[in-house]
Amino acid sequence: MGESLDIFDIIQNKTNLQDIDIHNYSPLTLAYIGDGIYELIIRTLVVGKANTSAKNLHKMSSSLVKAATQAEMIKALSEDLTEEEMKVYKRGRNAKSATMAKNATMSDYRSATGFEALMGHLYITKQSDRMIELIQMGLSKIGKDVR
Repeated sequence: MGESLDIFDIIQNKTNLQDIDIHNYSPLTLAYIGDGIYELIIRTLVVGKANTSAKNLHKMSSSLVKAATQAEMIKALSEDLTEEEMKVYKRGRNAKSATMAKNATMSDYRSATGFEALMGHLYITKQSDRMIELIQMGLSKIGKDVR
């Protein structure tokens, strides 16, 4: 039986994302894709936990994707990150963005941007297992485990 591809591999293969140099991407570009992939993972975890109305699903997931939660997660995960992961996080955190979240402090917003940049980096470099491991570990460490 052949090796199966996970959804991340399928998306990357079908969109010709497999031949890129991660070092050419700005941290805000990594944060952009990281925001989307993180939200997809959170929505998947929430749907797996409860078959309920879309309103309830949105309420559960929105509290986990907001900047304050992401900032709390990355702080809880800091000792678990590799040196490379910490570098990516710091590049994202220190990137100058023209916008800011409506309901976040500047500190939380920057930390969340770093977290999202790390998620984007892990996604683009095909480290989906590590990305999901960090997300689940982070949620658990801040008391918001949805498994």
